[in-house]
Amino acid sequence: MANKHGNLSIDSDNIFPVIKKWLYSDHDIFYRELVSNGCDAITKLKKLDMMGEYELPADYKPMIKVEVSPENKTITITDNGLGMTADEVEEYINQIAFSGATDFISKYKDKTNEDQIIGHFGLGFYSAFMVADTVDIDTLSYQTGATPVHWECDGGTEFDMTDGDMQEVGTKITLHINEDCLKFCNEYEAKEVIKKYCAFMPYEIYVGKYQTTDTEVVKEEEVLPTDEVVEKIEPKEEDKKDADGNPKELEQKVRIKKRPELVNDTHPLWTKNAKDCTREDYLEFYRKVFHDYKEPLFWIHLNMDYPFNLKGILYFPKINMEYESIEGKIKLYNNQVFIADNIKEVIPEYLMLLKGVIDCPDLPLNVSRSALQNDGFVTKISEFISKKIADKLSGMCKTDKEEYEKCWDDIAPFIKFGCLKDDKFCEKMTDYILFKNLDGNYMTLPECLEVKPIDPDNDENAVDENGEKVEAEVVDENDDDASEETEEAKEKVIYYVTDEKQQSQYINMFKQAKMDAVYLTERIDQPFVQQLESKNEGIKFSRIDADLTDVFKTKTSKKAQEEYDAKAESISKKMKKALKKDKLTVKIEKLKNKKVSSVLTVSEDARRMQDMMQMYAASGMDMGMFGNEGETLVLNANHPLVAYIMEHEDGDHTQMICEQLYDLAQLQNAPLSPEAMTKFIARSNEIMMLLTK
Repeated sequence: MANKHGNLSIDSDNIFPVIKKWLYSDHDIFYRELVSNGCDAITKLKKLDMMGEYELPADYKPMIKVEVSPENKTITITDNGLGMTADEVEEYINQIAFSGATDFISKYKDKTNEDQIIGHFGLGFYSAFMVADTVDIDTLSYQTGATPVHWECDGGTEFDMTDGDMQEVGTKITLHINEDCLKFCNEYEAKEVIKKYCAFMPYEIYVGKYQTTDTEVVKEEEVLPTDEVVEKIEPKEEDKKDADGNPKELEQKVRIKKRPELVNDTHPLWTKNAKDCTREDYLEFYRKVFHDYKEPLFWIHLNMDYPFNLKGILYFPKINMEYESIEGKIKLYNNQVFIADNIKEVIPEYLMLLKGVIDCPDLPLNVSRSALQNDGFVTKISEFISKKIADKLSGMCKTDKEEYEKCWDDIAPFIKFGCLKDDKFCEKMTDYILFKNLDGNYMTLPECLEVKPIDPDNDENAVDENGEKVEAEVVDENDDDASEETEEAKEKVIYYVTDEKQQSQYINMFKQAKMDAVYLTERIDQPFVQQLESKNEGIKFSRIDADLTDVFKTKTSKKAQEEYDAKAESISKKMKKALKKDKLTVKIEKLKNKKVSSVLTVSEDARRMQDMMQMYAASGMDMGMFGNEGETLVLNANHPLVAYIMEHEDGDHTQMICEQLYDLAQLQNAPLSPEAMTKFIARSNEIMMLLTK
């Protein structure tokens, strides 16, 4: 076959139904498209006036009027923009996908700024046919001597265009609504949809009922030139005088035909300079947009012109984590036109917890303006927003730490989730993450690493749980068996608490030893600390019950410790057999706190593995294969019960006491299983019965 070169052809009979039915996912979006076109028409006319190519009337007030008529099954959208000539109707309406906005920008690109022009694709007008059987256009161009034009089409590819009777410059579009979409002729429905999409468009939008018979009462001085006065309301005779019979000054009121309602704010808060906005402005905007009357913690006002244009306000709401969903709502706008809620390409996932608005005219939208094009530019916007959040939070921590601490419990989920999802965000925020310690004070990660435990053996003011001074045990420094000083661990350990009530015994031990720990009680904390460890070499997080360091123990000679180890090995055999826990490790140590009989520790690594494997338990995996790996029972040689079983290994009550010591230690870590709790109660009763003999 010979080479052939030509142009692809488009069958309008086939493409038009596709545009009408499949271009937009929601039928109500026609309101947004037609009102946006009206805004563009006004913007163009104002720019022509600014460039000296047209002179606006002295009393010109840009506006768009939407009138609905359930009786006539029509919706009329009128703007007082630049209008169209017959040639322009032919060009912009009769040619599908020819954008008048793009044509205007191209024609005046050296004289005007394109940012405020909303339309780009030339398809928005055709959204009208999603809800209408027939659409009429009446328009009059601003050009001197222009003839008004009337255009109508029944949704097919044929149209009628004749001279019209439009008297004022602008465009009126009349939709004859089909039976399936009559709800859009309802005044309330129209207002709700327009408020959804057009609440912040740059020109006033009025919505009302066509030739309404509804009325409202206003003060006489509030009557506008455009109002139709129905009657003057005379006050009742009894209202004309006060209690003493003296004449009263009464406000004169009149009844007028119900006015169309102004449904938008043409100057939303995000378009203003932050320094011109008061605290009350931000709170009022928050309540109005999100219908949330709980005061947000704080907010960030975004304003960027380069390398892209972006404005917005992000609020950090106060969240009740236990009872409420933590999903927020960030509304995305393009030139003050609503696009969608929570578009993940623009808003980092962890910021979906926030509430706010973002307006970016440079967003690369798809044809229906309902989703983003896959564009690296979007990633840059997302990174910018993330950076501004990190800058705000770190700035608060540096300059207003007290206020930052007050907000911390509420904003912690945002920050921790952000650190898990975004490495750059994590890097910026690492030094500004707060941890609440055992005294209820907040510390940053660097401050946590600076805390050094105080050894009561070397602290003259150290006291035990009874307020008595802790006496250090003297060890002969010349004894060859004396324990040697252990080298300081290279790894810096931060101890943490996951359950204040369950781990209270360990907390008390830490406080008595003048050691500190931090509270990490939320589910997100476990993956969060693992990430901190991976990002910060030399830092280790260890749960408060993971181990007993030397600071809790009395220094013991090597000889004495060898005796304890031998006893522990013998007792361990008895306990393993009685408890049926082959992997349990038993140690005997001299603890400084003589009130503590036994302590159960689970190494941090083993416990993390067990926590991870619990996720698979629901799928039927046999968790028994992990047993009690990493579990160590520490018996306090300074406690009478432990001293008893050391002296009476084969005594009548030794096994019972061993089991009780294990369960008591277990209760400090986690609740007992139903079976273990039953045995514990029965055993406790048996022990108390011994006291009566």
